[in-house]
Amino acid sequence: MSYDDFIIVVYLMVDDFYKNIATTSIRTKGFTPALSDAEVITMELVGESLGLDTDKGIWAYFKNHYTHYFPKLGSYPNFAKQCANLVWLKDKMMGLLTANTIHQNQANSYLIDSFPIPVCRYQRASRCKGFKQVASFGYCASQDVKYFGFKAHLLTNTEGQIIAYALTSANVDDRHIVFELTNGLTGQVFGDKGYLSKDLSYELAKLNIDLQTPLRDNMKDDRDKGFLSHLRKSRKTIETVISQLSQRFNAQRTKARDLWHLSNRFIRKFLAHSFCVQINKQLGNPPLQFEMILS
Repeated sequence: MSYDDFIIVVYLMVDDFYKNIATTSIRTKGFTPALSDAEVITMELVGESLGLDTDKGIWAYFKNHYTHYFPKLGSYPNFAKQCANLVWLKDKMMGLLTANTIHQNQANSYLIDSFPIPVCRYQRASRCKGFKQVASFGYCASQDVKYFGFKAHLLTNTEGQIIAYALTSANVDDRHIVFELTNGLTGQVFGDKGYLSKDLSYELAKLNIDLQTPLRDNMKDDRDKGFLSHLRKSRKTIETVISQLSQRFNAQRTKARDLWHLSNRFIRKFLAHSFCVQINKQLGNPPLQFEMILS
């Protein structure tokens, strides 16, 4: 589809979610912004999908190319303020989207993983003032690097649709977030060796969640070879999602000075990714082939 069609499709999806969430006025005082909330969120999601991951970059892109669609687009400071103030609304949209996805997901199979969010270079961490009270030192085993910052935790279905997410300090063990991400779910959850734990598997089994991970090299694995092959292939889906979030959506760049704005950045990235998955499914494309959306 063309860029114009993409903007229109995203706006219609956002407006539909907005009407389900904001059944009454969401503002009790102050002036109503000239640019509607649905328009602002549309601009954010389209901008993120195009690789524009800053408020200023998104505002400038639409100011220069699409004022005919958004004639009431005002100044950059007002736009940035409205973006941040709508973080809760974007979170609600993610909730509705994932609830619909879970309802339609008959297989009840999920994938879990995490990725690092560095705040600054490891050598500069002692002098880093941003997020000093909430960030921490961590280690990324897949990249074999130490860093200072945060960690993003993801749960997706086997199509790559984000089901749940959490942002923690870098030193939080992946296994400690599993219960939060799988709250209310049942079925199989595929993780990497970082989630390997007999106690965790036992506790999750009580909740009808079957956690499956590869075993360490010195451990005997009696599971069927066909299942182990399925486990490895399924894991590639969430690895692709993390790769897209890191490269296309620049999710590993902090570009924020406080948790409020950092949360807004991540929620809109996850929401933009989820919208792209849904649009691809509607077009009959493979869910994660985002390059097929725009022509």
